[in-house]
Amino acid sequence: MKRFLALLATCATVLGLTALTGPQAVAAAGCTADYTITSQWQGGFQAAVKVTNLGTPVTGWKLTFALPDAGQKVVQGWNATWSQSGSAVTAAGADWNGTLATGATAEAGFVGSFTGANPSPTAFALNGVACTGSTGEPPADSDGGTPVDVNGQLHVCGVNLCNQYDRPVQLRGMSTHGIQWFDACYDAASLDALANDWKSDLLRIAMYVQEDGYETDPAGFTRRVNDLVDMAEARGMYALIDFHTLTPGDPNANLDRAKTFFASVAARNAGKKNVIYEIANEPNGVSWTAVKSYAEQVIPVIRAADPDAVVIVGTRGWSSLGVSDGSDESEVVNSPVDATNIMYAFHFYAASHKDAYRSTLSRAAARLPLFVTEFGTVSATGGGAMDRASTTAWLDLLDQLKISYANWTYSDASESSAAFRPGTCGGGDYSGSGVLTESGTLLKNRISTPDSFPTG
Repeated sequence: MKRFLALLATCATVLGLTALTGPQAVAAAGCTADYTITSQWQGGFQAAVKVTNLGTPVTGWKLTFALPDAGQKVVQGWNATWSQSGSAVTAAGADWNGTLATGATAEAGFVGSFTGANPSPTAFALNGVACTGSTGEPPADSDGGTPVDVNGQLHVCGVNLCNQYDRPVQLRGMSTHGIQWFDACYDAASLDALANDWKSDLLRIAMYVQEDGYETDPAGFTRRVNDLVDMAEARGMYALIDFHTLTPGDPNANLDRAKTFFASVAARNAGKKNVIYEIANEPNGVSWTAVKSYAEQVIPVIRAADPDAVVIVGTRGWSSLGVSDGSDESEVVNSPVDATNIMYAFHFYAASHKDAYRSTLSRAAARLPLFVTEFGTVSATGGGAMDRASTTAWLDLLDQLKISYANWTYSDASESSAAFRPGTCGGGDYSGSGVLTESGTLLKNRISTPDSFPTG
């Protein structure tokens, strides 16, 4: 069970305030501060804070509290300016949420670390005035049911992927290879193994557009994608529909095809809770402005048929947030896609992409909702030796930040990134040590650990 704590603090009259976002910050004569630990792992946790103004409008807010154990630290936060001095933690409202009307709520969160115990914070105060309250009952974590049964329709909340209970979740799963080449790898037996033995939360369906893919038979590839969505749904897994554009790198070259494809699959699958749309796999050789323009034309097509599903937007530099092009996440932070309920894709290959990429992801995760829709344990070519140390560092980071991921690939391709040895597909065994590659063994071991999705 992942620990989940809630503390509801209520403060009375707040007077004598110092300005935070303006010259005359004013706080209401009543507020609540709801603090929760949304997930916890070995040495780390993620927490959320919700401040609600119950009185007159607030033109600036600052929440302070004390972490009782000396080993507790704030690592990074979002939706507020976070700082820590000794045991004292401060969250100050950002420019865009520093003003709270009567009844309005501001939500912020942070990732923390601890070395001893991880007790609840104490001494909550809003703009210097003490809050009082009591600790609530911890909500339950899931112990049974499929990922879709437990989490239902997903949505984006803040920088997180959240479930039907508005709790952050991390999905862990596998990506197909090109279904035009490895369709035999995706039969009933292999998906049974993925859901039941691997205990995967999702299947990413990689539908290449070029390279003997969708453009050669739009109706046939659309039908096969829908079949795989149904197969994933029947096994309680989420289906990530990947419009796998790679060459040409500018997704606008396939804009008309994307509109046609997503109009069809969104209309057909709108009633399902397990579908996520990835609208451009790896934009490359193209500016973020062009990628953003493409996204802002395709997303409305999906929304017209399926208004609730999460949509994932590829990023510049082979979905590296621009790092592979010498840029960084700032271009997306400063010019986000004009749409709601979206996330941004990040891809890495562990043997090629190390500290600089991990640093970018860590910074970006505090500002952007991210989904690692593809990664490999080997080099960016898909081959070479598996880099176990870098892969482990990456997966530990994704777990810490609660970022969902899909590994490349659930296939028997003749490359070291594949989970299965050549000749496995069609044989019926997709879990035994005799068919798994080194990469497949590592991923199966990581994915099959319990999810413990929060349900309250």
